[in-house]
Amino acid sequence: MGLKIGVVGTGFAGSFIPLFQAHPLVEEVAVAELVPEKLQKTAERFGIKRTYSSLDELCKSDVDAIALFTNRHLHGPHTLQALRAGKHVYCAVPMASSIEDMQAIIELVDQSGLIYMTGETSYYYPATIYCRNRFAQGDFGNIVYGEAAYLHDMSHGFYDAYKHSDGANWKKAAGLPPMFYPTHSVSMILGVTGAHATQVSCLGYKDTEGDGVFEAGANYWDNEFSNQTALLRTSDGGMMRINEFRRVGWSCRGERSVHMSLFGTKGTFEEQFNATAWTSLKWGEIEDLTDILTCQTVEVGDAHKQLHELIQRDYYSGVAKVHPVHRLPESFKGLHNGHAGSHQFLVDDFVKSVSQHRLPPNNAWQAARYCIPGLIAHESSLRGGEMLTIPDFGSPSAKWTLLENKD
Repeated sequence: MGLKIGVVGTGFAGSFIPLFQAHPLVEEVAVAELVPEKLQKTAERFGIKRTYSSLDELCKSDVDAIALFTNRHLHGPHTLQALRAGKHVYCAVPMASSIEDMQAIIELVDQSGLIYMTGETSYYYPATIYCRNRFAQGDFGNIVYGEAAYLHDMSHGFYDAYKHSDGANWKKAAGLPPMFYPTHSVSMILGVTGAHATQVSCLGYKDTEGDGVFEAGANYWDNEFSNQTALLRTSDGGMMRINEFRRVGWSCRGERSVHMSLFGTKGTFEEQFNATAWTSLKWGEIEDLTDILTCQTVEVGDAHKQLHELIQRDYYSGVAKVHPVHRLPESFKGLHNGHAGSHQFLVDDFVKSVSQHRLPPNNAWQAARYCIPGLIAHESSLRGGEMLTIPDFGSPSAKWTLLENKD
């Protein structure tokens, strides 16, 4: 018998439901949603038979795993609720908005043996995969410095996303400190090196837009920062800079808004606005990587054309030559694959991890390492850039086996 997956949410979740349904190891997909109209529409759109009016109801059902696509600031409590109900959990980023919730998730996963995976797209981006392979081969040497940025102005879809998920209180949720959502940037570097951040100094830009989002007293965090820049020390002796900007005059022209560069003692990868190159100590060596790192749009079958058009907005729907598509199910061919080719790999890794009871690459311990630096960075920005120590929960114990998926 295959897995029964319960999906919570009807917004971004629509990009993943068809993939869960198409996976050969999944028997059934159910959906839960608080708003009846959204629930009915989603069930009809994807031919889903079993529906639930809340996460509470879904947790009482017989689903094996729950995929959370809920409000960003509620991911921690929702994950803990699902784990305590005995369900494996896939959760969109970020993992949680407090260190206490992250610690509780890790402890519960380790005690229960349940699988937790964070849905971090950047781990499967072409640039990250390429750099991970070259780092493993020793081509970078020692990492000196890395920089990554998530440049996403509020006007580029975030207003609508928050209105969809948070209703009348959307401004209170939309004022989320940028560094509470750092995982797209942080994971691009740590997902290559395997190191973790140890110290951080961060500065914040106080918003001047006046729209009632990033203002004192206007949001759940009393947050005034719409942009934050952090400089971090990493456990491998290197450094990294992270930019999380929500008010920025920068357009990704329909392409992704996350990019990175990584500098080593032997080799360097640079990515700037759709220009990617590898350079090394060899004088004059510059390798243009555009061909292997550019995602090509896939042909979408008639049954998925409407979905394809709806979710095409600001990310690719294909794969790049560097993507290890050979390890994906044949049933995924022709289906949507958004966020620079990452969606299909996210679903496949989670389903395989649960089926084989092996930890996925983006497991609970890694998820915490992607998130905690941002929480401490925000505290630093409140202290005018004071250098602060970043706590770390370590790595999985020897009782865990990692999923074997080679890039």
